[in-house]
Amino acid sequence: MGSALPAGDPAPADGALPADLPIDGDAPFSVYLHVPFCRVRCGYCDFNTYTATELRGARQDQYADTLLREVGLAADVLDVAGARRAASTVFFGGGTPTLLPPGDLARMLEGVRAAFGIAPGAEITVEANPDTVTDAVAATLAQAGVTRLSIGMQSSVPHVLAALDRTHDPSNVRTAVDAARRAGLAVSVDLIYGAPGESLDDWRDSVQTALGLSPDHVSAYALIIEAGTKLARQIRRGEVPAPDDDRQADMYELADGLLADAGFDWYELSNWARTPEHRSQHNLAYWRGADWWGFGPGAHSHIAGLRWWNVKHPAAYAQRLAAGTSPAAARERPDAAARALESVLLRTRLHEGMPIAELPDSRRDAVAGLIADGLVEGGAAVHGRLILTLRGRLLADTVVRALTD
Repeated sequence: MGSALPAGDPAPADGALPADLPIDGDAPFSVYLHVPFCRVRCGYCDFNTYTATELRGARQDQYADTLLREVGLAADVLDVAGARRAASTVFFGGGTPTLLPPGDLARMLEGVRAAFGIAPGAEITVEANPDTVTDAVAATLAQAGVTRLSIGMQSSVPHVLAALDRTHDPSNVRTAVDAARRAGLAVSVDLIYGAPGESLDDWRDSVQTALGLSPDHVSAYALIIEAGTKLARQIRRGEVPAPDDDRQADMYELADGLLADAGFDWYELSNWARTPEHRSQHNLAYWRGADWWGFGPGAHSHIAGLRWWNVKHPAAYAQRLAAGTSPAAARERPDAAARALESVLLRTRLHEGMPIAELPDSRRDAVAGLIADGLVEGGAAVHGRLILTLRGRLLADTVVRALTD
C-alpha cells in the first residue's frame, strides 16, 4: 500500500494556494490521475495501490465520481489563484487504470477537459496491464482523446514474471500492442531488470521481444528493493538473492546497446524513444520542474515551488471530498537550496543535461574532475552543458554527489 507519506506543514481544508506563490500563468501545466486499484499486489511494488480485499470502505465503481470532485475543487483553487490553464499532458497511472471500465476513464478525462481545457496536441497517456487491453478498450480510450498507451510488459520470460509476482499472460503483450495500434495510439512498453534468477540472456530475450513489438518508446527500470515489500522480506529471509549491482549495470549496457541499434535514443536514464516526438512529455514535465496537479489518493502535486500530497487510502480520500474538503494531507515549500539540489538530481538524468552556469559557484570546479573520470561529456561541457556519458549514467549518483556535496 505504498510507503509512508512525508511530513509537512498542515494543508488548508479548502486547498487554497498561498497568496504570495509566484505562479506563472503561461507555464505548462500537467495532470496526473491516480487509479489505485490492482488485481494482485506484485512482490516488489511499493506504490499506493490496493487490491479488492484492502479497500475497506472504498468502491471502484464510485471512484471516477470521487476523483472528479477533486478536479472541481482544483479548478476553483486555481481560478482564485489566477492559474487555471489548459493541460499540456494528462497521465492515468496506478495501480492499473484499465481495471476501471474504459467509460470511467473517458469520463475522468472529459472532466479534466471541462475543468481546465486540454492544449492542442496534448499527450494523454494511460498505463495498462496487458491482460486488460482489448480492441474495445483501446477504441473507447482513443475516442475519448487518449493518444498513448503505456503497457506493463516487465519481462517476456515466465520465470522472471513469476519472480516479480506478475500474473499477466506474456502473449497478451502483443495482443495489447496490436489493439492499441488499430485504435491509432502510440505505444510504450515498460521493462524491469535484475529480478531474482534473471540471467543476462533472459534480459536480452525481453529487450529483443519488446523491440519485436515495434513500440514508439521503451522504459527499462532496474529492480529496486523497497522496505516493507514481499520481495524485501524474501531477501531478508534468504529465500531469494538481492539484486546484484554489477549484473544490473551489465543489463543496462546491454539494453542501451540493443535499443540504440534499433534506432532508439536515450533521453532520460531509464527511457528511450524512437523519435523526439515519442518522448514522454508528461515525465519530462516532472524532470524539468513544471507545474502539475496529481489527483487521487496519495497523489503529489507541484505548483510554482509548492508541493502537497493527498491522504493515502481511497476511503479517507473519498470521505474528505464527500465533506467538501481538500484531500491534501500536508504540504511544503522547499527553500532555494533544496530546489537547487532537486534540479541537479532531476536534470542530470536527462540527455539534454543542464547548464553548468546553473550549478552553485562552489561546485563548478567539480565538472573538470567528472570529465577526467569519464562521467561527463567533455565536448558538451565546453559548450556549457553537463551531459552524462554512458559510464556517467551508470554512476549517476556519484555525479550528483560530486555536484552537490
